[in-house]
Amino acid sequence: MTIRVLLADDQALLRGAFRMLIDAEDDMEVVGEASNGREAVECARATRPDLVLMDIRMPGGDGLAATAEICGSEELSGTRVLILTTFEIDEYIAQALRAGADGFLGKGAAPAELLAAIRTVAVGDALLSPAATRAMIDRFRAQPGPAAGAPAGAERLAVLTAREREVMALTATGLTNEEIAERIFVSPFTVRTHVHRAMAKLDVRDRAQLVALAYQCGLVPPGRPA
Repeated sequence: MTIRVLLADDQALLRGAFRMLIDAEDDMEVVGEASNGREAVECARATRPDLVLMDIRMPGGDGLAATAEICGSEELSGTRVLILTTFEIDEYIAQALRAGADGFLGKGAAPAELLAAIRTVAVGDALLSPAATRAMIDRFRAQPGPAAGAPAGAERLAVLTAREREVMALTATGLTNEEIAERIFVSPFTVRTHVHRAMAKLDVRDRAQLVALAYQCGLVPPGRPA
């Protein structure tokens, strides 16, 4: 199965480098390019990619607005968005997650990390870079109330089994399915099943929102090490 990728970045040189990297992989291909958010939305509708590699700061329509439009479109329900940006700051991360992005990665990532991130997001999992995870934890640490463990949060999580809560907590620390599987001695497929069941029970769209909810409900104390 080939992962069809749309590139959205205002720098033509970077788009060219990403295209060469992605097209060199047997299981990926670039199906379109866009230089701003508006073009990204139009190109996504025309090509129906599996994944959009989206920059944030672009003239003529930023990536966050484009992400919200793509993720909110019924006709593009099969398209996922991986944010790739120089700016791994908490406000951008929060806005990207609210917009529906499934991944957040810095442009300083190694080529192998980028390719792995594309594969991770394309199969339905979420991904936050280590820097983005730290920024997100710091953001929740600074917030009073629910992030410190409010009763309402515990009540919402009551629908989960003990194992689903455990997997949700480990997911929120930034671990992959494979790393979680090693910790609790099950298969990665079993971990993914628990994650998807938790998402369904809590009515969240994706894994990134599940991570945010884990902190909001106090399931994971901010700053807990992975």
